[in-house]
Amino acid sequence: MAFVMSTPVSEAVSAPSPQRPRRRRTASRAVTRTEELRLQIADDIVRGRIAPGTALEEMELAKRYGVSRTPVREVLRDLAASGLVETRPHRSALVAKPSLDRLRGMFDVMAELEALCAGLSAVHMTKAERGQLEAIHAELADLTRRGDEANYTFLNDRFHTFLYGGAHNAYLAEITLATRARLQPFRRAQFRTLGRLALSYAEHDAVVQAILRGDRMEAASAMRAHILTVEVAYERYAESV
Repeated sequence: MAFVMSTPVSEAVSAPSPQRPRRRRTASRAVTRTEELRLQIADDIVRGRIAPGTALEEMELAKRYGVSRTPVREVLRDLAASGLVETRPHRSALVAKPSLDRLRGMFDVMAELEALCAGLSAVHMTKAERGQLEAIHAELADLTRRGDEANYTFLNDRFHTFLYGGAHNAYLAEITLATRARLQPFRRAQFRTLGRLALSYAEHDAVVQAILRGDRMEAASAMRAHILTVEVAYERYAESV
């Protein structure tokens, strides 16, 4: 849902080193305190711990999460971009909640953008990039077996961002990252649904295998189906909280 939570566009356009990442060091190095705060507040809103209409006072949030006001101010701006927070001039921000129709519209656009990225990745990824994609996918398999939701969530973001770069279209990567930023908290909430980790990995596998075969249409179709399934998983989660 950045939201500005996402990996910078420069990372998406320029593929990572072909060496396989080391899981824990990668996660701890990449997640900043501000990003962690953003995820915490977003989760508390999505889970209903902070109710719609609640005034978000910067000082109170800083105390609650043990930080200064500066990161709180930045996070509130980012959450406003996702629709979770409504900012008001010279007044405290309020917890908002996008309508289901708006969320569905956002997921529809996200599905098409990511389908385009996956399809172009099947055509344009280099041999080294395909090897790195397989390495990320293999690490996601390990995290799935261990039920490691926290690290899977982080590496899942990296998987998708890597495909934006694999499309070798900087503008497409930019607008896809911006759209993902708005949906990030809702995408993350899917993993609260029972069995969603394994299903997510299986959906990724269909995308990866199509890319490795160079099958543009199948890669796009598999990714589109994956994102629309994420939407359904979020809606099920939202009904349960």
